[in-house]
Amino acid sequence: MTLKDKLLAQKIYLLLGALFITSLVVSNLIFQKFFYWYPFNIEIFGSKLFEVSVGILPYPVTFLITDLISEIYGKKRANQVVIGGIFASFFSLLIVYTANAVSATSWSPVNDSLFTTVFGNTMIAVFASMMAYLLAQLVDIQIYHFWKRITKGKHLWLRNNFSTFLSQFVDTFSVLFLLCSFGEIGWDKFAGLLISGFIFKVLIAILDTPFLYLGVYLFKKRFKLKQNEELQLL
Repeated sequence: MTLKDKLLAQKIYLLLGALFITSLVVSNLIFQKFFYWYPFNIEIFGSKLFEVSVGILPYPVTFLITDLISEIYGKKRANQVVIGGIFASFFSLLIVYTANAVSATSWSPVNDSLFTTVFGNTMIAVFASMMAYLLAQLVDIQIYHFWKRITKGKHLWLRNNFSTFLSQFVDTFSVLFLLCSFGEIGWDKFAGLLISGFIFKVLIAILDTPFLYLGVYLFKKRFKLKQNEELQLL
């Protein structure tokens, strides 16, 4: 590969990393708003089946990106992005904590009470999310590369969905368990939110499979990659 191609590959990797970190941080900041993602009013275990946090919207993007990076750049580069996401999330936590600690002026459009209501629980949410996220992403990457070895680089849909299904269940279960343990969400909501969140993520994982195929195709065409070949960065 030429130096020009390696520089381009490096730029794309950084862009994917930026999208990954943005999706992760934003999901932690907006999690307190819940919505119905399906018009049917169905209850299960005392909770609305299709009631989920808006924080779930950008989160599946992180798994799509790590799968794409795993496929094109390799396991090591995918793990680097995961670690970068952890540092970015804890740094955002520090900023929110500092902003919540200082007093608002009398004319501030957002007063202390409103700011605390919106962001005050972010610290606990980020901690819970980070623990679940770290475990889920490591599971996702490990399973993805396990199936990649087994299939010898074939059947992209299989490793993409199998790795994401399990890792998304681990993530959803872990973050809800921690939030309920910290008293942020009542235990009566646990089962309903677990099932609803997992179904939503599974559907998103299925829907994003064509986008993964498209991304892999464009990479292989542009950089002339062979079956199971990975890009080597500078």
